[in-house]
Amino acid sequence: MEKENKKVLLAYSGGLDTSCILKWLLEKGYEVICFMADVGQDEDFQQARDKALKIGASDCVVKDVKFHFVENFVWPAIKMGLIYEKRYLMGTSLARPCITLALIETAKEHNCAYISHGATGKGNDQIRFELSAYALNPAIKVIAVWRLPEFCERFQGRNDLLEYAKENSIPVAATLKKPWSMDANIMHISYESGILEDPSQSAPDDLYTMTKNPQHAPNNPTRIDIVFNHGIPVRCTNLTTGNTYEIPTHILQYLNQIGGEHGIGRVDLVENRFVGLKSRGIYETPGCKILYEAHLDLEVYCLDREIFRVKSFLADKMAEYVYNGFWFSPEAEYVRKCLDESQRSVNGRVTIELFKGNVSIIGRESISSLYNQELVSMNVHGQLDYTAATGFIEINAIRLKEHYRAYGSTPNNNMHSLNRKFSRVKLN
Repeated sequence: MEKENKKVLLAYSGGLDTSCILKWLLEKGYEVICFMADVGQDEDFQQARDKALKIGASDCVVKDVKFHFVENFVWPAIKMGLIYEKRYLMGTSLARPCITLALIETAKEHNCAYISHGATGKGNDQIRFELSAYALNPAIKVIAVWRLPEFCERFQGRNDLLEYAKENSIPVAATLKKPWSMDANIMHISYESGILEDPSQSAPDDLYTMTKNPQHAPNNPTRIDIVFNHGIPVRCTNLTTGNTYEIPTHILQYLNQIGGEHGIGRVDLVENRFVGLKSRGIYETPGCKILYEAHLDLEVYCLDREIFRVKSFLADKMAEYVYNGFWFSPEAEYVRKCLDESQRSVNGRVTIELFKGNVSIIGRESISSLYNQELVSMNVHGQLDYTAATGFIEINAIRLKEHYRAYGSTPNNNMHSLNRKFSRVKLN
Protein backbone atom coordinates (compact mmCIF):
# COMPACT_ATOMS: atom_id res chain seq x y z
CA MET A 1 0.00 0.00 0.00
CA GLU A 2 1.30 3.43 -0.94
CA LYS A 3 2.27 5.49 2.09
CA GLU A 4 0.07 8.52 2.66
CA ASN A 5 1.69 11.83 1.79
CA LYS A 6 1.45 13.85 5.00
CA LYS A 7 3.68 16.66 3.83
CA VAL A 8 2.20 20.11 4.53
CA LEU A 9 3.29 23.49 3.22
CA LEU A 10 2.35 26.04 5.88
CA ALA A 11 1.87 29.70 4.97
CA TYR A 12 4.08 30.99 7.76
CA SER A 13 4.52 34.50 9.08
CA GLY A 14 6.64 33.82 12.13
CA GLY A 15 3.93 35.38 14.29
CA LEU A 16 1.84 33.98 17.10
CA ASP A 17 -0.80 32.05 15.12
CA THR A 18 1.36 30.31 12.55
CA SER A 19 4.12 29.48 15.03
CA CYS A 20 1.59 27.72 17.23
CA ILE A 21 -0.04 26.07 14.21
CA LEU A 22 3.35 24.74 13.12
CA LYS A 23 3.85 23.11 16.51
CA TRP A 24 0.31 21.70 16.53
CA LEU A 25 0.65 20.18 13.04
CA LEU A 26 3.87 18.51 14.13
CA GLU A 27 2.06 17.08 17.16
CA LYS A 28 -0.47 15.58 14.73
CA GLY A 29 2.22 13.73 12.82
CA TYR A 30 2.58 15.93 9.73
CA GLU A 31 5.86 16.82 8.11
CA VAL A 32 5.72 20.60 7.83
CA ILE A 33 7.59 22.85 5.43
CA CYS A 34 7.11 26.54 6.16
CA PHE A 35 6.66 29.06 3.38
CA MET A 36 7.21 32.79 3.64
CA ALA A 37 6.50 35.32 0.90
CA ASP A 38 8.48 38.53 0.98
CA VAL A 39 5.86 41.04 -0.16
CA GLY A 40 7.81 43.93 1.29
CA GLN A 41 7.00 43.58 4.98
CA ASP A 42 9.58 44.70 7.53
CA GLU A 43 10.60 41.19 8.52
CA ASP A 44 13.78 39.44 9.63
CA PHE A 45 13.30 36.42 7.38
CA GLN A 46 16.43 34.66 8.60
CA GLN A 47 15.27 34.98 12.19
CA ALA A 48 11.81 33.68 11.25
CA ARG A 49 13.35 30.81 9.31
CA ASP A 50 15.58 29.87 12.23
CA LYS A 51 12.55 30.00 14.52
CA ALA A 52 10.52 27.69 12.26
CA LEU A 53 13.36 25.16 12.07
CA LYS A 54 13.81 25.31 15.84
CA ILE A 55 10.11 24.58 16.39
CA GLY A 56 10.46 21.56 14.13
CA ALA A 57 9.81 22.46 10.47
CA SER A 58 11.76 20.29 8.03
CA ASP A 59 12.46 23.36 5.90
CA CYS A 60 11.47 27.01 5.55
CA VAL A 61 11.26 28.46 2.05
CA VAL A 62 11.39 32.23 1.55
CA LYS A 63 10.46 33.72 -1.83
CA ASP A 64 10.90 37.37 -2.77
CA VAL A 65 7.73 38.37 -4.64
CA LYS A 66 7.82 42.13 -3.98
CA PHE A 67 8.28 43.16 -7.58
CA HIS A 68 5.71 40.62 -8.79
CA PHE A 69 3.25 41.90 -6.17
CA VAL A 70 3.63 45.55 -7.18
CA GLU A 71 3.70 45.03 -10.94
CA ASN A 72 0.95 42.40 -11.22
CA PHE A 73 -1.38 43.22 -8.33
CA VAL A 74 -0.83 46.71 -6.86
CA TRP A 75 -0.34 48.52 -10.17
CA PRO A 76 -3.39 46.87 -11.79
CA ALA A 77 -5.43 47.83 -8.71
CA ILE A 78 -4.39 51.48 -9.15
CA LYS A 79 -5.11 51.23 -12.87
CA MET A 80 -8.58 49.82 -12.20
CA GLY A 81 -9.26 52.32 -9.38
CA LEU A 82 -10.07 49.64 -6.82
CA ILE A 83 -11.31 50.70 -3.40
CA TYR A 84 -13.64 48.62 -1.22
CA GLU A 85 -16.67 50.39 0.27
CA LYS A 86 -15.19 53.74 -0.80
CA ARG A 87 -12.41 53.65 1.81
CA TYR A 88 -10.26 50.50 1.92
CA LEU A 89 -7.51 50.22 -0.71
CA MET A 90 -7.20 46.45 -0.04
CA GLY A 91 -3.52 45.96 0.75
CA THR A 92 -4.26 42.60 2.37
CA SER A 93 -6.85 41.51 -0.20
CA LEU A 94 -4.42 42.07 -3.09
CA ALA A 95 -1.51 40.33 -1.39
CA ARG A 96 -3.39 37.08 -0.79
CA PRO A 97 -3.67 35.90 -4.42
CA CYS A 98 -0.04 36.89 -4.99
CA ILE A 99 1.10 34.89 -1.96
CA THR A 100 -1.14 31.94 -2.87
CA LEU A 101 0.35 31.79 -6.36
CA ALA A 102 3.84 31.43 -4.87
CA LEU A 103 2.50 29.03 -2.24
CA ILE A 104 1.01 26.66 -4.83
CA GLU A 105 4.19 26.78 -6.92
CA THR A 106 6.26 25.89 -3.84
CA ALA A 107 3.89 23.09 -2.83
CA LYS A 108 4.37 21.54 -6.26
CA GLU A 109 8.15 21.91 -6.07
CA HIS A 110 8.24 20.09 -2.69
CA ASN A 111 5.55 17.50 -3.47
CA CYS A 112 3.24 18.69 -0.69
CA ALA A 113 -0.22 17.12 -0.65
CA TYR A 114 -1.52 19.80 1.73
CA ILE A 115 -1.26 23.48 2.30
CA SER A 116 -2.21 25.14 5.58
CA HIS A 117 -2.77 28.66 6.83
CA GLY A 118 -3.53 30.53 10.02
CA ALA A 119 -6.48 32.57 8.82
CA THR A 120 -9.32 32.82 11.31
CA GLY A 121 -12.60 31.03 10.68
CA LYS A 122 -14.41 34.37 11.02
CA GLY A 123 -12.35 36.29 8.50
CA ASN A 124 -11.86 36.91 4.80
CA ASP A 125 -8.33 35.55 4.40
CA GLN A 126 -9.38 31.91 4.69
CA ILE A 127 -11.62 32.47 1.67
CA ARG A 128 -8.98 34.37 -0.30
CA PHE A 129 -6.27 31.77 0.28
CA GLU A 130 -8.45 28.77 -0.42
CA LEU A 131 -10.40 30.05 -3.43
CA SER A 132 -7.11 31.14 -5.02
CA ALA A 133 -5.50 27.79 -4.19
CA TYR A 134 -8.35 25.74 -5.65
CA ALA A 135 -8.41 27.89 -8.80
CA LEU A 136 -4.67 27.35 -9.28
CA ASN A 137 -4.63 23.65 -8.27
CA PRO A 138 -8.05 21.99 -7.90
CA ALA A 139 -6.42 18.85 -6.43
CA ILE A 140 -4.72 20.58 -3.50
CA LYS A 141 -5.92 19.78 0.04
CA VAL A 142 -6.23 22.52 2.65
CA ILE A 143 -5.82 22.24 6.42
CA ALA A 144 -7.65 25.23 7.88
CA VAL A 145 -6.97 24.71 11.58
CA TRP A 146 -9.29 27.48 12.76
CA ARG A 147 -12.17 25.46 11.32
CA LEU A 148 -11.16 22.15 12.94
CA PRO A 149 -13.24 21.34 16.06
CA GLU A 150 -10.23 19.73 17.75
CA PHE A 151 -8.12 22.85 17.33
CA CYS A 152 -10.89 25.32 18.18
CA GLU A 153 -11.84 23.43 21.36
CA ARG A 154 -8.27 23.71 22.54
CA PHE A 155 -7.71 27.32 21.49
CA GLN A 156 -10.47 29.90 21.89
CA GLY A 157 -8.32 32.75 20.65
CA ARG A 158 -5.08 34.64 20.97
CA ASN A 159 -4.87 34.42 24.75
CA ASP A 160 -4.87 30.62 24.58
CA LEU A 161 -2.25 30.73 21.85
CA LEU A 162 -0.04 32.95 23.97
CA GLU A 163 -0.24 30.41 26.79
CA TYR A 164 0.50 27.54 24.38
CA ALA A 165 3.50 29.42 23.01
CA LYS A 166 4.77 29.98 26.54
CA GLU A 167 4.38 26.28 27.40
CA ASN A 168 6.34 25.27 24.29
CA SER A 169 9.01 27.99 24.55
CA ILE A 170 7.89 29.62 21.30
CA PRO A 171 8.97 33.29 21.21
CA VAL A 172 6.28 35.66 19.91
CA ALA A 173 6.01 39.42 19.46
CA ALA A 174 2.32 39.67 20.47
CA THR A 175 1.56 40.30 24.14
CA LEU A 176 -1.56 40.50 26.29
CA LYS A 177 -0.92 44.24 26.51
CA LYS A 178 -0.76 44.70 22.72
CA PRO A 179 -2.63 41.71 21.28
CA TRP A 180 -3.70 43.21 17.98
CA SER A 181 -2.99 41.37 14.76
CA MET A 182 -0.91 43.06 12.07
CA ASP A 183 -0.52 42.35 8.37
CA ALA A 184 2.18 44.25 6.49
CA ASN A 185 3.51 44.43 2.96
CA ILE A 186 5.01 46.99 0.61
CA MET A 187 1.53 48.43 0.04
CA HIS A 188 0.18 48.83 3.57
CA ILE A 189 -0.13 47.76 7.21
CA SER A 190 -3.39 46.61 8.78
CA TYR A 191 -4.34 46.25 12.45
CA GLU A 192 -7.16 44.17 13.94
CA SER A 193 -8.14 42.35 17.15
CA GLY A 194 -7.54 43.14 20.82
CA ILE A 195 -8.79 46.50 22.02
CA LEU A 196 -9.52 47.44 18.39
CA GLU A 197 -12.55 45.14 18.48
CA ASP A 198 -14.41 47.89 20.33
CA PRO A 199 -15.30 50.33 17.51
CA SER A 200 -15.96 53.14 20.00
CA GLN A 201 -12.38 53.10 21.29
CA SER A 202 -9.75 55.18 19.55
CA ALA A 203 -6.59 53.42 18.47
CA PRO A 204 -3.56 53.92 20.76
CA ASP A 205 -1.16 56.60 19.59
CA ASP A 206 1.68 54.11 19.40
CA LEU A 207 -0.19 51.70 17.10
CA TYR A 208 0.75 53.40 13.83
CA THR A 209 4.13 52.44 12.39
CA MET A 210 3.99 53.58 8.76
CA THR A 211 2.63 57.13 9.08
CA LYS A 212 3.12 60.13 11.33
CA ASN A 213 0.22 61.70 13.15
CA PRO A 214 -0.85 64.43 10.67
CA GLN A 215 -0.72 66.96 13.52
CA HIS A 216 3.01 66.26 13.84
CA ALA A 217 3.72 66.22 10.11
CA PRO A 218 6.04 68.83 8.54
CA ASN A 219 4.80 72.41 8.41
CA ASN A 220 5.87 72.75 4.78
CA PRO A 221 4.13 70.85 1.98
CA THR A 222 5.87 68.60 -0.53
CA ARG A 223 5.05 68.80 -4.23
CA ILE A 224 5.47 65.86 -6.55
CA ASP A 225 4.67 64.89 -10.13
CA ILE A 226 3.33 61.45 -11.07
CA VAL A 227 3.22 60.33 -14.70
CA PHE A 228 0.79 57.64 -15.85
CA ASN A 229 0.82 55.58 -19.05
CA HIS A 230 -2.42 53.71 -19.81
CA GLY A 231 -3.42 54.14 -16.17
CA ILE A 232 -0.16 52.75 -14.77
CA PRO A 233 2.25 54.98 -12.77
CA VAL A 234 5.57 55.06 -14.61
CA ARG A 235 7.44 57.96 -13.01
CA CYS A 236 7.42 60.00 -9.81
CA THR A 237 9.43 63.19 -9.28
CA ASN A 238 9.97 65.32 -6.20
CA LEU A 239 9.64 68.88 -7.55
CA THR A 240 11.93 70.33 -4.90
CA THR A 241 14.85 67.91 -5.01
CA GLY A 242 14.37 66.69 -8.57
CA ASN A 243 14.73 63.08 -7.41
CA THR A 244 12.96 60.79 -9.87
CA TYR A 245 11.79 57.18 -9.49
CA GLU A 246 10.76 54.90 -12.34
CA ILE A 247 11.06 51.29 -11.09
CA PRO A 248 7.65 50.20 -9.72
CA THR A 249 8.91 49.14 -6.28
CA HIS A 250 11.00 52.31 -5.99
CA ILE A 251 8.02 54.52 -6.87
CA LEU A 252 5.86 52.86 -4.22
CA GLN A 253 8.59 52.86 -1.58
CA TYR A 254 9.27 56.55 -2.11
CA LEU A 255 5.58 57.46 -1.99
CA ASN A 256 5.20 55.40 1.19
CA GLN A 257 8.10 57.28 2.74
CA ILE A 258 7.01 60.80 1.77
CA GLY A 259 3.33 60.04 2.32
CA GLY A 260 4.04 58.56 5.73
CA GLU A 261 6.06 61.63 6.65
CA HIS A 262 2.99 63.77 5.90
CA GLY A 263 0.56 61.48 7.74
CA ILE A 264 -1.26 60.38 4.59
CA GLY A 265 -3.24 57.17 4.19
CA ARG A 266 -4.63 56.43 7.66
CA VAL A 267 -8.10 54.86 7.73
CA ASP A 268 -10.07 53.67 10.76
CA LEU A 269 -13.21 51.88 9.61
CA VAL A 270 -15.83 49.21 10.12
CA GLU A 271 -16.17 47.07 7.02
CA ASN A 272 -18.43 44.29 5.76
CA ARG A 273 -16.64 40.96 5.61
CA PHE A 274 -17.65 38.45 2.95
CA VAL A 275 -18.68 35.93 5.63
CA GLY A 276 -21.40 38.33 6.79
CA LEU A 277 -19.73 39.88 9.84
CA LYS A 278 -18.74 43.47 10.35
CA SER A 279 -15.19 44.08 11.54
CA ARG A 280 -13.18 47.06 12.68
CA GLY A 281 -9.85 47.56 10.94
CA ILE A 282 -7.20 50.25 10.90
CA TYR A 283 -5.06 50.69 7.81
CA GLU A 284 -2.04 52.70 6.72
CA THR A 285 -1.65 52.96 2.94
CA PRO A 286 0.28 56.19 2.24
CA GLY A 287 1.76 55.56 -1.21
CA CYS A 288 -1.30 54.00 -2.78
CA LYS A 289 -3.56 56.68 -1.31
CA ILE A 290 -1.51 59.23 -3.26
CA LEU A 291 -1.59 57.11 -6.42
CA TYR A 292 -5.32 56.47 -6.13
CA GLU A 293 -6.16 60.18 -5.89
CA ALA A 294 -3.80 61.12 -8.73
CA HIS A 295 -5.14 58.39 -11.01
CA LEU A 296 -8.76 59.32 -10.29
CA ASP A 297 -8.08 62.95 -11.18
CA LEU A 298 -6.42 61.98 -14.45
CA GLU A 299 -9.28 59.62 -15.33
CA VAL A 300 -11.89 62.36 -14.99
CA TYR A 301 -9.66 64.61 -17.09
CA CYS A 302 -9.16 62.08 -19.89
CA LEU A 303 -12.19 59.79 -20.05
CA ASP A 304 -15.52 60.35 -21.71
CA ARG A 305 -18.15 61.02 -19.04
CA GLU A 306 -20.23 57.91 -19.72
CA ILE A 307 -17.19 55.65 -20.03
CA PHE A 308 -16.00 56.98 -16.66
CA ARG A 309 -19.36 56.17 -15.07
CA VAL A 310 -19.49 52.65 -16.48
CA LYS A 311 -15.83 52.13 -15.55
CA SER A 312 -16.56 53.30 -11.97
CA PHE A 313 -19.40 50.77 -11.69
CA LEU A 314 -17.15 47.97 -12.93
CA ALA A 315 -14.37 49.07 -10.56
CA ASP A 316 -16.77 48.70 -7.62
CA LYS A 317 -17.63 45.18 -8.80
CA MET A 318 -13.97 44.31 -9.24
CA ALA A 319 -13.17 45.61 -5.75
CA GLU A 320 -15.80 43.23 -4.37
CA TYR A 321 -14.33 40.33 -6.32
CA VAL A 322 -10.84 41.04 -4.99
CA TYR A 323 -11.99 41.63 -1.42
CA ASN A 324 -14.04 38.42 -1.46
CA GLY A 325 -11.20 36.28 -2.82
CA PHE A 326 -12.13 35.95 -6.48
CA TRP A 327 -9.00 37.36 -8.14
CA PHE A 328 -8.60 34.09 -10.08
CA SER A 329 -12.20 33.88 -11.29
CA PRO A 330 -13.80 34.13 -14.75
CA GLU A 331 -15.84 37.18 -13.74
CA ALA A 332 -12.74 39.00 -12.46
CA GLU A 333 -10.82 38.15 -15.63
CA TYR A 334 -13.66 39.50 -17.76
CA VAL A 335 -14.06 42.73 -15.79
CA ARG A 336 -10.27 43.24 -15.75
CA LYS A 337 -10.27 43.21 -19.55
CA CYS A 338 -13.08 45.78 -19.65
CA LEU A 339 -11.28 48.03 -17.20
CA ASP A 340 -8.01 47.68 -19.13
CA GLU A 341 -9.78 48.92 -22.24
CA SER A 342 -10.95 52.05 -20.40
CA GLN A 343 -7.36 53.05 -19.61
CA ARG A 344 -6.02 53.49 -23.14
CA SER A 345 -6.35 57.28 -22.92
CA VAL A 346 -5.40 57.68 -19.24
CA ASN A 347 -1.98 59.14 -19.98
CA GLY A 348 -0.41 62.22 -18.50
CA ARG A 349 1.07 64.01 -15.53
CA VAL A 350 -0.56 64.94 -12.23
CA THR A 351 0.96 67.48 -9.83
CA ILE A 352 0.22 66.84 -6.16
CA GLU A 353 0.77 68.68 -2.90
CA LEU A 354 1.16 66.60 0.25
CA PHE A 355 0.48 68.35 3.54
CA LYS A 356 -0.61 67.15 7.00
CA GLY A 357 -2.64 64.14 5.94
CA ASN A 358 -4.03 65.72 2.77
CA VAL A 359 -3.46 64.82 -0.88
CA SER A 360 -4.26 67.91 -2.97
CA ILE A 361 -4.26 67.80 -6.76
CA ILE A 362 -2.97 71.14 -7.99
CA GLY A 363 -2.40 70.47 -11.70
CA ARG A 364 -2.68 67.94 -14.48
CA GLU A 365 -1.59 67.66 -18.11
CA SER A 366 -2.39 65.13 -20.85
CA ILE A 367 -2.23 64.97 -24.62
CA SER A 368 -5.23 62.60 -24.55
CA SER A 369 -7.42 64.83 -22.38
CA LEU A 370 -10.98 65.65 -23.42
CA TYR A 371 -10.71 69.03 -21.71
CA ASN A 372 -11.26 71.87 -24.26
CA GLN A 373 -10.21 75.17 -22.74
CA GLU A 374 -11.71 77.32 -25.51
CA LEU A 375 -14.99 75.41 -25.43
CA VAL A 376 -15.38 75.72 -21.67
CA SER A 377 -14.01 79.26 -21.29
CA MET A 378 -16.21 81.91 -19.69
CA ASN A 379 -14.42 84.60 -21.71
CA VAL A 380 -15.30 83.48 -25.25
CA HIS A 381 -18.27 81.65 -26.78
CA GLY A 382 -15.99 79.32 -28.70
CA GLN A 383 -17.64 76.64 -30.82
CA LEU A 384 -20.63 76.18 -28.52
CA ASP A 385 -23.95 77.57 -29.74
CA TYR A 386 -25.13 79.01 -26.43
CA THR A 387 -28.71 79.31 -27.69
CA ALA A 388 -28.89 75.48 -27.89
CA ALA A 389 -29.11 75.33 -24.09
CA THR A 390 -32.69 76.62 -24.26
CA GLY A 391 -33.94 73.55 -26.06
CA PHE A 392 -31.77 71.28 -23.92
CA ILE A 393 -33.36 72.68 -20.76
CA GLU A 394 -36.88 72.57 -22.22
CA ILE A 395 -36.57 68.89 -23.19
CA ASN A 396 -35.23 67.95 -19.75
CA ALA A 397 -37.97 69.99 -18.06
CA ILE A 398 -40.77 68.02 -19.73
CA ARG A 399 -40.34 65.08 -17.38
CA LEU A 400 -40.36 67.30 -14.29
CA LYS A 401 -43.42 69.24 -15.41
CA GLU A 402 -45.32 66.04 -16.21
CA HIS A 403 -44.41 64.48 -12.86
CA TYR A 404 -45.79 67.41 -10.87
CA ARG A 405 -48.80 67.76 -13.17
CA ALA A 406 -49.74 64.16 -12.37
CA TYR A 407 -48.80 63.98 -8.69
CA GLY A 408 -49.30 67.49 -7.41
CA SER A 409 -47.23 70.56 -6.69
CA THR A 410 -45.04 68.96 -4.03
CA PRO A 411 -42.08 71.34 -4.45
CA ASN A 412 -44.43 74.32 -4.09
CA ASN A 413 -45.95 72.84 -0.93
CA ASN A 414 -42.48 72.26 0.45
CA MET A 415 -41.57 75.85 -0.34
CA HIS A 416 -44.65 77.12 1.51
CA SER A 417 -43.65 74.97 4.48
CA LEU A 418 -40.16 76.42 4.44
CA ASN A 419 -41.52 79.97 4.18
CA ARG A 420 -43.74 79.40 7.23
CA LYS A 421 -40.78 78.01 9.15
CA PHE A 422 -38.50 80.95 8.32
CA SER A 423 -41.24 83.52 8.99
CA ARG A 424 -41.15 82.46 12.65
CA VAL A 425 -37.42 83.24 12.90
CA LYS A 426 -36.75 86.77 14.11
CA LEU A 427 -33.76 88.41 12.54
CA ASN A 428 -31.56 90.62 14.72
